[in-house]
Amino acid sequence: MTHHGLFISFEGIDGAGKSTHINSLAHAFQSAGRIVTLTREPGGTLLAEKLRAMVLGDAMDPLTESLLIFAARRDHVVRVIAPALLRGEVVLCDRFTDATFAYQGAGRGFDLKVLATLERWVQADHGLLSDPSGNHPMAPGIETVIEPHLTIWFDLPPEEAALRLAGARVPDRFESQPVDFFRRVAHGYRERQRSHAERFARIDASRSRDHVWANILKVFIEKGWLQAQEVP
Repeated sequence: MTHHGLFISFEGIDGAGKSTHINSLAHAFQSAGRIVTLTREPGGTLLAEKLRAMVLGDAMDPLTESLLIFAARRDHVVRVIAPALLRGEVVLCDRFTDATFAYQGAGRGFDLKVLATLERWVQADHGLLSDPSGNHPMAPGIETVIEPHLTIWFDLPPEEAALRLAGARVPDRFESQPVDFFRRVAHGYRERQRSHAERFARIDASRSRDHVWANILKVFIEKGWLQAQEVP
């Protein structure tokens, strides 16, 4: 059986619990016979991981930060995401462009129009998703821009996220931001969801781990991408 590639991103403020469920979903798809590429942003390639370390650790202004993140994203799309989609794999990505609009846009207050321009430039297909058969793994109407088929948004009050993160590890440059910063980021995610409602699935991340996982599985079963009997 030939599978079409699926590109799924996971979004939410730090502490929302994304990482807890990405591996479980990867296992569910693998149990269903799918090949899974598990990746993250910033990161996913040798170059992008170097840029990630700079973004998370070095002081810089919002424009420099945004440019580094989009540079990492382009390398990630070219070297990992697009090839995996062409092979018919399921790409599970811990954050993608929605995070940039939420963190650099809403959180840092950077110009959303500039971010939208960078998004169009960096995620342009330019033949990356073309194959000899003429198949295209993205949905009709978005062939020129590579973006997720589905975004799972872990919606969690910033105050609760801060409690979860407290003492977990040495915070990076983002995790160490005050709660007001994460309130702005959370607002940025809500705005992004409103403008891209067709691909967003909101998950109430304040519920128990089992409840959150059940709601995630429900989304994929309803879309027909997983069958209930296939879920381990």
